Amino acid sequence: MDVFVARQPIFTKSQKLFAYELLFRDSYENTCTCTDGDQATSEVICNSFFAIGMDVLTGGKRAFVNFTENLIKKEIPLLLPKELVVIEILETVEPTAELIKACEKLKQAGYIVALDDFVFHPKFMPLLDIADIIKVDFLTTTGHDRKRIMSSVGERNIKFLAEKVESRADFEQAVKLGYSYFQGYFFSKPLVLRGKAAPSSKINQLRVLRVLQELDKENFNFNAIEKFIMYDLALSYQLLRFINSAAFCLTNEISSVKHALVLMGKNEIVKWVSLIVMRTVGDNKTDGILVTSLVRAKFSELLAERVGFKGRESELFMMGMFSLIDVFIGRPLKDIMAELPISEEIKGALLGEYNDLGKIYHLVLFYERAQWEAFMTCAASLGIGEEHIPNDYKKAVAWADEVCSL
Repeated sequence: MDVFVARQPIFTKSQKLFAYELLFRDSYENTCTCTDGDQATSEVICNSFFAIGMDVLTGGKRAFVNFTENLIKKEIPLLLPKELVVIEILETVEPTAELIKACEKLKQAGYIVALDDFVFHPKFMPLLDIADIIKVDFLTTTGHDRKRIMSSVGERNIKFLAEKVESRADFEQAVKLGYSYFQGYFFSKPLVLRGKAAPSSKINQLRVLRVLQELDKENFNFNAIEKFIMYDLALSYQLLRFINSAAFCLTNEISSVKHALVLMGKNEIVKWVSLIVMRTVGDNKTDGILVTSLVRAKFSELLAERVGFKGRESELFMMGMFSLIDVFIGRPLKDIMAELPISEEIKGALLGEYNDLGKIYHLVLFYERAQWEAFMTCAASLGIGEEHIPNDYKKAVAWADEVCSL
């Protein structure tokens, strides 16, 4: 399905590009129609990191991302790579002790923190001790307001960003006042970018809730969480895209869903699942693709021992599970494979290479498509007795049907 994110550039006083602010959009219409701040931010994060890609959106520049009070308290910002984002605290937050503590944690972790649409009030003073940047709305403030805000900062090392700069006069006044960064229609309107995302379904919702239930247990089990995620193509894809982000500095290939989960740890899994929960879900048109993917995954897994691949069941399952990801998302398979931290052998097999895994993948496809002559030739080359295959396939179909009925 199509997803959208808008970006608006932020410049230095010499009019060099400094960063982008990422904004919620649900179409090419350059307006925000969402009234739920949690949902809007969750959509922006998921669409930016899982679908479009930060390399496309920002080209290595920092991204300002708005965060509500609720998301800050849940520590969702800590999911994002500190080298790529600026945590923008919305003006609607209440600076409670809990919020201040969460913001201090962000600061200690090395994040840049910005205060959005700042208006001076004594209750916001604790946030000034945390902030690196203060954004001031030039449409709603007067010259007197802007001077008062700057004087409230005192000796703190805080930089100012003028937003909604609509004219050269606004820009020149901001420069004269000592502002460092500038954003607004005078420079550029937000540009809407489109990407392709894995469609969500009712199966996704149920599995996400079960993951949350498992995580809530005192002695949670990675194996149980793995089963809920590995049987769902959308969740598996989003998990791998997420762990492949700069936040995890991944150096090794991922061999299974459980491998990814263990690398993340419980706290990161909870935050990732929270993001998924807050997204709008509900699209059943891809159920047939999901069932076929599950059948291929289980069938490939069952063949592991028969071809002398005992111990590589997880790789074979993952290969089958991602075999239709291009149809599921609506993007070229080669592009998707480049974004996932799975083994080169799995990628090669799915892209048509006749490597060790590719031979098994071809066997699965030949059987599924009733291409019996090609199937028998492939089975013989793998040393598999044809008599076992029908039963393995029936088991895979029954298992997939059972999973989808949960």
